[in-house]
Amino acid sequence: MDAIIERCCGLDVHKKTIVACLLIGQGHQRPKKEIRTFQTVTKELAAMKDWLLSQGCTHVGMESTGVYWKPVFNILEGFFEIIVGNARHIKNVPGRKTDVKDSEWIAQLIRHGLIAKSFVPPKPIRELRDLCRYRRKLIESRTSERNRLLKLLETANIKIASVATDVFGASGTNMIKAIIEGSSNPQEMAELAKGRLRSKLEHLELALEGTVEQHHRSLLKLQMNRLRHIEKDIQNLERTLTERLSPYQRQIQLLDEIPGVDTLTASAIIAEIGTDMTVFKTPHHLAAWAGVCPGNNESAGKRSSGRSRKGNIHLQIVLVEAATSAAKKKGTYLKDKFFRLKARRGYKRAAMAIAHKILVSAYHILADDCSYRELGEAYLDQQDKTRVTNNLVRRLERLGYAVSIEQKVA
Repeated sequence: MDAIIERCCGLDVHKKTIVACLLIGQGHQRPKKEIRTFQTVTKELAAMKDWLLSQGCTHVGMESTGVYWKPVFNILEGFFEIIVGNARHIKNVPGRKTDVKDSEWIAQLIRHGLIAKSFVPPKPIRELRDLCRYRRKLIESRTSERNRLLKLLETANIKIASVATDVFGASGTNMIKAIIEGSSNPQEMAELAKGRLRSKLEHLELALEGTVEQHHRSLLKLQMNRLRHIEKDIQNLERTLTERLSPYQRQIQLLDEIPGVDTLTASAIIAEIGTDMTVFKTPHHLAAWAGVCPGNNESAGKRSSGRSRKGNIHLQIVLVEAATSAAKKKGTYLKDKFFRLKARRGYKRAAMAIAHKILVSAYHILADDCSYRELGEAYLDQQDKTRVTNNLVRRLERLGYAVSIEQKVA
């Protein structure tokens, strides 16, 4: 097989070192090989970049394992055609395995054009992705801390959660603060209730009569302080996100028209896939990359498990959450489709199918800069009616009848 790239380099990237294999030579010739090892500090990465530029290298490839490829990508971006390949697709044949052999194998694959590029969004989208993902981590941390606090209240036999819908609203927060400050009078703490919760004062007094000890108060104080810090961090991060999302307000508004998708979900979708849909051949390629479509596993004419393939787990979570929200939107096609699928295939498969439809809709909206077109909850009924009618007509025609159909006048 003739090579298609004359000057390329394969990188075997690790935490502390990088082994670079440079191949130079025309397609029909045996290439000249040079191997060097660099450290992963910025100075060494810059030295590797200068070396590759001096040798006229045009393509650089590496595996997308862990996060160690990211600083290398940042240094080399804009100077070479960088190919970040799926590690499962680059795996070498069994045999002697060393860092040098791995870098040479990657270089050979690049030289012959046998590595498919993984999607790496442009720098502004990568920065937006980091912010959105960290915001989600903060939300998860806040939820975990709240759950720990509720468990602590239960151990002290404080049953606020059984009476108040939101323990961490204004009323619940004031009661927890009163407990921390040493209050032990259920009537006084119940009087801190506000709004509709005041109609439950009698139940609150019973719920607030517990066995709170000093170590409970100490832990509650620590947990409330942690919650305040997390809330402050979330607010600061959301202000930064608002600034970074300002160039994408039109796309966010268009995506917001999809049932189940709100502003935060639309922002997360843009942060994961960007706004340039030309990087994906079709919406089905995007769905496969995201991991929200059935797997394809067939051998000898027999189909094996069609479970969803691995994909972008961050995007999967956002899309499935949007799908469960869409299932609650009355009068929509997605809700009707969800419950039809749920009856036959179960809740999880139905949610994944609706997540797929939401992502395909997002692809077309971003690619064509168009609005979402709602089909309506009667769309599938109409499709079923048309399908049944056409099937019956074909059956009669096969029996030798000429069929003409007229709509019945009510």
